[in-house]
Amino acid sequence: MIRFQSNNASRANLASLLFCAGCICSVAVNSAHAIDSQASAAALNDLRNYLAREGNVTPETATQAFADTALTADDARAVIEALWQTRKEQLREERQAEFQAKQLQQGDLSMPFDYTVFGDKPAAGRSLFISMHGGGGAPKRVNDQQWENQKKLYQLDEGVYVAPRAPTDSWNLWHQAHIDELFTRLITDFVVFEEVNPNRVYITGYSAGGDGVYQLAPRMADQLAAAGMMAGHPNETSPLGLRNLPFALHVGALDAAYDRNKVAGQWKEKLAELQRQDPDGYVHDAQLHEGRGHWMNREEAAALKWMAQYDRQRFPTKIVWVQDDVTHHRFYWLNLTDADVRQRTEIIASRDGQTFSINAPEGIHPQVLLSDEFVDLDQPLTIKLNGEQVFAGTPTRTISVAVRTLLDRDDPAMTFSAMVSTAIAPTAASEESRTP
Repeated sequence: MIRFQSNNASRANLASLLFCAGCICSVAVNSAHAIDSQASAAALNDLRNYLAREGNVTPETATQAFADTALTADDARAVIEALWQTRKEQLREERQAEFQAKQLQQGDLSMPFDYTVFGDKPAAGRSLFISMHGGGGAPKRVNDQQWENQKKLYQLDEGVYVAPRAPTDSWNLWHQAHIDELFTRLITDFVVFEEVNPNRVYITGYSAGGDGVYQLAPRMADQLAAAGMMAGHPNETSPLGLRNLPFALHVGALDAAYDRNKVAGQWKEKLAELQRQDPDGYVHDAQLHEGRGHWMNREEAAALKWMAQYDRQRFPTKIVWVQDDVTHHRFYWLNLTDADVRQRTEIIASRDGQTFSINAPEGIHPQVLLSDEFVDLDQPLTIKLNGEQVFAGTPTRTISVAVRTLLDRDDPAMTFSAMVSTAIAPTAASEESRTP
């Protein structure tokens, strides 16, 4: 069994993988819930035979005859286990060369990385700290030196400390659109090759690397356990999306360039106010270091221990999803079709037991991704969109949804078995839906 433990009681990148409207109906509209346990067991057996024969998990796996059979809860868990074990071995073979070379490639862009392993591996897997160097808007040799500095900047009690080298030398080298996909791939590589626990992934960065943390943390919050921003500037980004991501902020009180200290103080106040309004969210530790300028003499290193006390919140009861200029189609248990992915939009969703409430801009119909880990899929649930009930029934677990959500990010701890669309009457014209 896959066990990624949480201490907080609590992709192949398939950006082009599409899900037809008819398929949405088949997994979303099923008010009469009766699972044939023999058919479910047969589908699981067929999947295992298929995986043994093919030796890989691909989009075609989701189209097999057995993939839309309704599953029991136990069989759904076994499906995800079988899919991940096969997918993990597939990734080992496909990505071994890039990991040994310590360099990821995306088109013409390359992202070298170096890493150090600290401490003994916990039973649930290692922690991963991705640490972004400063520089930016400077010649290659300057950014290369910043990378060398970052490799040795911090030490851990436990975990993998990885320092990537930004693919470009631009001023915004850590928050361009390609970074999100490269980091998702980097995380998967370390899960596969260094036995990292995907629920214990952290990002940090200094100066221009801190700029990256400000921007990436809200965008990638559902892939992270915590984030630590050191001596950076947020530019236009907002802290609203940090609702479920513990966020550390460290800036020298005398770091006046670009108003870093002033803006850090503003973020400190914003985070405190957000937490006051929403006490279960916006955990943060914001510090302005007295007497320090841009260099904080490693006082900010305390943030790494602070971050390490948190595991990822995989299934929060409330989601605040704010799209930036770089957009995502998935956030925690919400998914969007291609047509619904829009810059600068805000979606707020919450769950109270078996009832989901979603507020989204007009014309946007999020899909709800479901797992027995946070709802009872043998019982009816209700979904409301902008106050209107759009679904009432018992969703169906299928191999198809499990395959698609796994391939979307190669994240075994965020693989789902059912999905419901909030579009009241999906039609062929309602377009192809990018499903996980």
